[in-house]
Amino acid sequence: MEPFKTIKSIATPLDKVNVDTDQIVPKQFLKLVQKTGFGQYLFYDWRFTTGGLPKEDFILNNPKYRDSKILLTGENFGCGSSREHAAWALLDYGFVVVIAPSFADIFYNNCFKNGILPIKLDNKKIESLFKTNSEIEVNLENQTIIVPNETISFDIEGHRKKTLLEGLDDISITLQYEDKILQYEKSRIVS
Repeated sequence: MEPFKTIKSIATPLDKVNVDTDQIVPKQFLKLVQKTGFGQYLFYDWRFTTGGLPKEDFILNNPKYRDSKILLTGENFGCGSSREHAAWALLDYGFVVVIAPSFADIFYNNCFKNGILPIKLDNKKIESLFKTNSEIEVNLENQTIIVPNETISFDIEGHRKKTLLEGLDDISITLQYEDKILQYEKSRIVS
C-alpha cells in the first residue's frame, strides 16, 4: 500500500443512503483475479445504460468530478455482502477518502486494509460538506477536513491511522516482527 498523504480534491457528492456493495461493484464483474481493474465497474448499474452508454444524470459521469479523490455519501455506506471488491473498485477508480455518517462494519475494515480512509461525520457536518462546491483538504495526520471558512475534526483509531500513514497492510505489519517470528520458530525446532 502507498502511505497516505494529505488529499486535496473536490468531493464527489453521492447523496444516497444504504449503498450496498452490489451497487458499488455488481456481482457480474467479480471475475477478475487481481485487485486492479474494478474501477471501470464502479457503480456500473447507476453509471451506464443496459447498452453500456454513460447516463448523463449520474454524478460520476459529470466531468467536474472526473479526478475527484474524495467520495461524500450517506448513511450505511458499503452495506450488503462482505465483498472486498467494493473497496478495490473505489480505490481503482481513484477514491482514497470516503466520508459518510456511517459505514457497514466489514466494508469499513476493508477500506483500511486497502489504503482508503473512511471518515465518519455526523449528519450536520455531512450536509455542510454537500453544500461545499470547492476543493477540500483531508489531512490524516492532523485528523482534519479543511473547507473554505471551516476546519472539521474527525476521529480515527491510532492503529488504523498509523497503518494508513505508513502504508502498512496486514502482511507488512507482520513482517515488522520477522526477527521475533524467526526466533520463535528456531526455539520450537526439536532435534
